Amino acid sequence: MGDLRITAWQRYGHDRLYVNLRDGTAVAYLDRTTGRVTVVRPEYRVAANEALAGYVAALPCARPPCRPLPALDAGEDLALRRPGAALRAKLVREGPGPLRRAADRLLRRDSPWDSWRKGLAGEQRVGRELRRLRTVAPGWHVLHSIALPRDVDIDHLLLGPGGVFSINTKHHDGRTVWVGDDVVKVDHGRPQPYVRKSRSEARRVRRVLECYCDFDVPVTPVLVFVGVRRLDRAVTQLDVRVYRERDLAALAPTAGVFSGAQVERLYEIARRGSVWAEA
Repeated sequence: MGDLRITAWQRYGHDRLYVNLRDGTAVAYLDRTTGRVTVVRPEYRVAANEALAGYVAALPCARPPCRPLPALDAGEDLALRRPGAALRAKLVREGPGPLRRAADRLLRRDSPWDSWRKGLAGEQRVGRELRRLRTVAPGWHVLHSIALPRDVDIDHLLLGPGGVFSINTKHHDGRTVWVGDDVVKVDHGRPQPYVRKSRSEARRVRRVLECYCDFDVPVTPVLVFVGVRRLDRAVTQLDVRVYRERDLAALAPTAGVFSGAQVERLYEIARRGSVWAEA
């Protein structure tokens, strides 16, 4: 294995074998419950898989065969959805009418729907940044407002040669935001579970995509903050990527995770609304 070392790790209900460099940097890990190998550093993919091959073969569990991909109905094609589609639909369905909105503005009354409209504006701004990313970096695909069970939706899903990114958008105009290992604080206020929820959404995305393909699909959770005055991140927070909306272009040059054929397969899976029903 050369400079690679394997270390067992059990915590928070996980049972993993980590492949580490001599300095302790993790390059990959094997989940001994599911049999899945997640590569953290793509440049070590081959060496890490070779190091873990014997452990994988010894596991009693095996990945089930791929499910057949359902037909793509025009009404469920998520490629046609615009950013913020879920919030827009909720506002139309349940929000106040034009007269009530005008009265609220005239009387300067706070509305319980203000946060939904603010969220919609944030998702639209991130959608524009992702459209620019695709313009400068061919080979990427973007989907918006993917509905999951239990009233959850993925704001944006970015798929390309550099990986799959489950993007959660938060709009906090003029605020100071601090991101820790598990929580976020806005203007030093109450802890918000944005980080934990982003991880959970990424795991759900991975489960769905791997049901329909014969290769591992690591999904990176991403938190994007829109309009913030300052964004700080704990140095120990490594597994969730954190950006301002204008910094999303940093993902454009990333590569080496999926081949072109794999990206197209993932896109064909993800754009089908029906596959997300059991996420």
